[in-house]
Amino acid sequence: VQVKESGGGLVQAGGSLRLSCAASGVVLGINNMGWYRQAPGKQRELVASIINSSGSTTYADSVKGRFTISLSGAKSTVYLQMNDLSPDDTAVYYCNADIVVGMRGSTQDTWGQGTLVTVSS
Repeated sequence: VQVKESGGGLVQAGGSLRLSCAASGVVLGINNMGWYRQAPGKQRELVASIINSSGSTTYADSVKGRFTISLSGAKSTVYLQMNDLSPDDTAVYYCNADIVVGMRGSTQDTWGQGTLVTVSS
């Protein structure tokens, strides 16, 4: 199983970007998916997450009201709509998925390679 991000790039402050993350090789399901980011010299932090079964979402305080996490209809792709971007949002954004891999509910914490988002001032 794996996840792969796309959609990063360079944008001016105040602009928008939409990140996508597609999970593949999933047979038994996904518990939750999320986006993390790591800026230069900083620790990786949670940006947003979503529980696949309920659609319940969680956001970092710094992105509330600007970012929106959502799922595809098949619930195997997660999106992050980022609006009103600022230079502080510059980071490598990583997709994470908690994927069910065993009939007894065992899971695999799966990370993507990351996609770079650069916001210029």
